[in-house]
Amino acid sequence: MQNTPKGLRLQIGIFGRRNAGKSSLLNALARQDVAIVSETPGTTADPVEKAMEMLPLGPVLLIDTAGLDDDAALIGGLRVEKSRKIFERADIALIVSDASWGAFEEKLLSDFAERGTAVIAVFNKTDVAFPPQNVLDSLRERSVSFVMVSAGKGEGLGELREMILRKAPEDFLSSDKMLGDLVPAGSAVMLITPIDIEAPKGRMILPQVQAIRDTLDHDCYCLVVKENSLADALANMKTPPALAVTDSQAFGTVSPIVPETIPLTSFSILLARQKGDLAACAAGAAAIGNLKPSSRVLIAEACSHHPIGEDIGTVKLPNWLRRRCSPDLVIEHVQGHDFPKDLSGYDLVIHCGACTFNRREVLSRILQCSEQGVPFTNYGVAIAFCFGILERALKPFPEALAAYERTIHPVK
Repeated sequence: MQNTPKGLRLQIGIFGRRNAGKSSLLNALARQDVAIVSETPGTTADPVEKAMEMLPLGPVLLIDTAGLDDDAALIGGLRVEKSRKIFERADIALIVSDASWGAFEEKLLSDFAERGTAVIAVFNKTDVAFPPQNVLDSLRERSVSFVMVSAGKGEGLGELREMILRKAPEDFLSSDKMLGDLVPAGSAVMLITPIDIEAPKGRMILPQVQAIRDTLDHDCYCLVVKENSLADALANMKTPPALAVTDSQAFGTVSPIVPETIPLTSFSILLARQKGDLAACAAGAAAIGNLKPSSRVLIAEACSHHPIGEDIGTVKLPNWLRRRCSPDLVIEHVQGHDFPKDLSGYDLVIHCGACTFNRREVLSRILQCSEQGVPFTNYGVAIAFCFGILERALKPFPEALAAYERTIHPVK
């Protein structure tokens, strides 16, 4: 019961004529044989669904449909009727065609436009033939997104996934979950907030402010303490907090003090879930254990601040990584919206919590890493790994913990 319900998944419908390669596309995206593929027209009768994690977007439901041009007596009409019901469910419609795009596909475009459904024209079988230039020009003039793929050969799928990410509805991307859904209403949340030289004068940092607000929005109350007051604060509480959240850099101090019976995580890990994909970050953290001398690590900071003193990104985190892995690690840094297009030379990318970024930008970076085969994680997850408490820090998030454990102990 820990899987994401269908209703909370981004639903991606795959539509088109018979034998356009819809089922092949579903199988290619899912990376497994979900639907039967045959040269015989009308092989797909009922819609075929595949729930999966499309990193870095998150939980999606791919829906393969029967050919909408099925004119077989009686049964063809029933197939088309079932397929058209998916029109109402699809958040994104993939109109699949070979080189013969025509009036049929244009009618589908019109139908989805009336519903306000995001559309991507997918030209399949490009290993055999390309669509005419005038068709592409017409789509481009109308700002209709299109992509060339060969599902059979696995070509163009990365570009299609990026396009799906760009087309995802804003309300799906703008997840507002921080911590309120982790605790019951009326319970207490303890926020542990060290104040160091880089703390802004006279105020809390943004993730702490967001956590306080989210706690109140979910009818809970919070106790905010520094790490040196934590033990006394816990001793004075009649009822233990339902959740403890710490600044990641204090994990080493806080973890021995907070009893194992109290769930413990960090602000940065909460942001990994809210702004990105926590399961991807959890799986990516496993790569820290594989780093060797001369391995290259990229540390990315969203905000462009001038680091001073014991800065977490440029001083503390590199020190913890070198202590955990090797003093000869090669660590590089980028800030703000600067992010290399070519990541192939890196063995790991570690991102800050990205409290100043929107989710689309973080997901785009995760996808870029995924497409280039580079593990991605964030500060909080990486720090918890370095301190040997990542499993504990991920316990409030069963799916992320499972993703980490699958990476550490792959099924053979």
